[in-house]
Amino acid sequence: MPELNDIAITTIDGGETTLAEFGDQVKLVVNVASRCGLAPQYNKLEQLQKTYGDRGFTVLGFPSNQFLQELGTEEAIKEYCSTTWGITFPMFEKIKVNGRSAHPLYAELKKTPDAQGKAGRVTWNFEKFVITPSGEVHRFRPRTEPDDPEIIGLIERSLPAV
Repeated sequence: MPELNDIAITTIDGGETTLAEFGDQVKLVVNVASRCGLAPQYNKLEQLQKTYGDRGFTVLGFPSNQFLQELGTEEAIKEYCSTTWGITFPMFEKIKVNGRSAHPLYAELKKTPDAQGKAGRVTWNFEKFVITPSGEVHRFRPRTEPDDPEIIGLIERSLPAV
């Protein structure tokens, strides 16, 4: 199994990086889509970023058109996220989250079961994976809001004490 931190990812601006760049931060990895009915979750994701960003937390947004609800280009996605939601957290190139051509990061993340014990394919846009500094992965399905008490509790328990 590849180490999650070593998997290559490409920023929305075309830069190459890995999750290791985000070090020991608590990371919330989410597949996003601009035209999805769940897009208002962007607002709550940005609120998490503002609330916890300076304490060692980051949201990492991965646009995907797998469910046919994402804009055509990275430039359009970036503009939409900035102007509509004021997104400041890191965004990455458009990827596939399911199937044979799924991005290697998602190929690994999907092995994690959700609270009901179900692993496997991403069911829709805005599926969330929280990666703790110790490398534990926790999976939350799309309809679980970013400010759900379970997610907030996990983030707060995983951050250094203030």
